[in-house]
Amino acid sequence: MSNEDLCYLSATAALALFRARKLSPVELTQALVERTERVNQRINCLADRYFGEALEQARRAEARYMKRGAKTAPLEGIPLAVKDAQRVAGRRTTHGSLIFKDSVDDHSDPMIERLQKAGAIILARTTTPEFCLTGITESRIWGVTRNPWNTDWAPGGSSGGSGAALAAGLATLATGTDIGGSIRIPAAACGVVGFKPPHGRNPDGPPANFDRFNHCGPMTRSVADAALMQNITSGPHPLDHDSLRQKVKLPAEAASIKGMKIAYSVDLGYVPVEREVRENMLTALDVFRQLGATVAEVDIGWTGDVEANGLHWYNTMHFGRQTIWQRTENADLMTSYALKFADAARKATSIDDVHKVFEQAHRMYQTLGPVLASHDVFICPTNNAPSVKASHDPFDPHFTVAGRKVDPEYGWVMTHQFNMLHNCPVLSVPSGHAATGVPTAIQIVGRSFDDQRVFKAALAYEKAAGGWYTGREKRPKL
Repeated sequence: MSNEDLCYLSATAALALFRARKLSPVELTQALVERTERVNQRINCLADRYFGEALEQARRAEARYMKRGAKTAPLEGIPLAVKDAQRVAGRRTTHGSLIFKDSVDDHSDPMIERLQKAGAIILARTTTPEFCLTGITESRIWGVTRNPWNTDWAPGGSSGGSGAALAAGLATLATGTDIGGSIRIPAAACGVVGFKPPHGRNPDGPPANFDRFNHCGPMTRSVADAALMQNITSGPHPLDHDSLRQKVKLPAEAASIKGMKIAYSVDLGYVPVEREVRENMLTALDVFRQLGATVAEVDIGWTGDVEANGLHWYNTMHFGRQTIWQRTENADLMTSYALKFADAARKATSIDDVHKVFEQAHRMYQTLGPVLASHDVFICPTNNAPSVKASHDPFDPHFTVAGRKVDPEYGWVMTHQFNMLHNCPVLSVPSGHAATGVPTAIQIVGRSFDDQRVFKAALAYEKAAGGWYTGREKRPKL
């Protein structure tokens, strides 16, 4: 097996090889380190790196596998990249900001804690925009992160570093957080798998765990690996009041979906969609039909008021507050887009704005809920454009998608609607590529808290599609 093949190995496959003593965690970690040193300068997706400590942990993991009869942890020896917005004990978390360049945490967030206890080796931190504010990944502290499939384009955000690291073969597993699509946007743009669980399924740290629109979750190159991570991280945590008591066991192998009822909408009733995104989604739907599922187009009754009453929250009331607080003393350290968010947030101070988004979410579920009740899952594109340029301005007043002027921040993605509907599990999986080489994706949306059905559909689709990154022809040319 070549070093490149090692770097694109799934965690599920690597663990099987570890247990059979056909691969060492040291070999896998060293291959990733060597590839990072050769490739990362072109895409710039990693922040702090812990290569020396990671190799030492890998040697200890190797010794446990070599010891006959020894019990190994579920992720023993698997290299993991952690988004630079999630706490790791003894490490700094910068949140993509110069303001926090010296901020070291004394504990890990619950999700990270569980992955560490399961034996995962934290290899590096992945880049994120300042305060996770935007759908591109650029900051003053880390610079511009680029898409491995085409470096002129963005990898998405805010978990853009995680998406890019997986696509470039620089990590086996990665983590992300998702308030407006920050797991699924980069998963789609980079051609990997990203899961937004129902709020509370995965325990989180404060204050994000109390935000109903916030979710932490896995980013992987296979659906089975996403299930593997979820089965470790989900469940109640004694330090997270919002964590769900129920722990869901997800399937990791494909099963028949014959007779499954799938509803779909290409545009959610009001969103402009680029031609290649549309065509690739329709091709993906044909795969489900060939597997014996019933696939039907539906009208979910949504209109542009979803954006008017929902998008306003993200751009101002939620994301903008922290920029206001930081601007008072640290304006000279902040990015230009963070300062613009602060200006927008100052204009939205009414408590009525908070209620408007909750009222809008309720109206949205009055039409989507019945569709989900009569179908197993709902499918739509993840992003309505494959991506935006790496230099994209999230405040560009002239930005268009499919020939229509749209919001420059959220007008090219179809993810935030399902943060508003925060109890719906949503899994983004690849659907193809655009002419630029940038991937496209679909998102599989489940009934509230019905994670298993989403994974069942995705596993069957992935198997029929032949998987992703399984050969050199399916990988970025780096």
